[in-house]
Amino acid sequence: MAIPNYSYIDTELSAINTILGTIGQAPIQGIDLENPEVSLIYNILQESSLDVQAEGWSFNREEHITVVPDANGFIEIPANALHYDISDGQSLRTKDVTIKNGRLYDKVEHTDVFTSSVEIDVVWQFGFDLDLANRANVGHSIPAVFKRYIIAKASTRAATQLITNPDLAQVLAQQEALARSICMEYECNQGDHNYLGMGHNSSYKTYQPYQALSRI
Repeated sequence: MAIPNYSYIDTELSAINTILGTIGQAPIQGIDLENPEVSLIYNILQESSLDVQAEGWSFNREEHITVVPDANGFIEIPANALHYDISDGQSLRTKDVTIKNGRLYDKVEHTDVFTSSVEIDVVWQFGFDLDLANRANVGHSIPAVFKRYIIAKASTRAATQLITNPDLAQVLAQQEALARSICMEYECNQGDHNYLGMGHNSSYKTYQPYQALSRI
């Protein structure tokens, strides 16, 4: 007998049923967006997923991606990019960019035409069931702890919008806070952060007292 992989047990359907359960509604067998209540819960789930991912976590953030302009000099913004900016930490910051008309726009030169490649930091948006990002079409890029956090956030919103029960909303808010704290622990362990703010491919060698006499 095959052992099921419980890491990916949270699907959109199971998430919607969990949210429905928190507000005292019966589970559903399939996602029927023609049903007003199901459609509302589905939208709340998607909004909560977007809000959580937009913060930028280790699982959906990439740094120092080299992007080359197309034949017209444009840098088109991928549809699933929640954040798209010039990489921090570059020694020469000669560009200040924003997104305009779906393209990268240089506010210093007042143009969306680029003549050379740039290094970009990106925050990607992944689907709850399947990934939306380029080169990541196998699904399941949202870690299980973040899915639980998204569901907890969506449950709090659903309870606030659909029923009038302050006590329930308070309990759900506490569960949401606990789920976020678990995500923060995951992020601290997975993110390889350091107090110097140093990124990848960099190192810092501290001063060591025994080398005092060898300094020049």
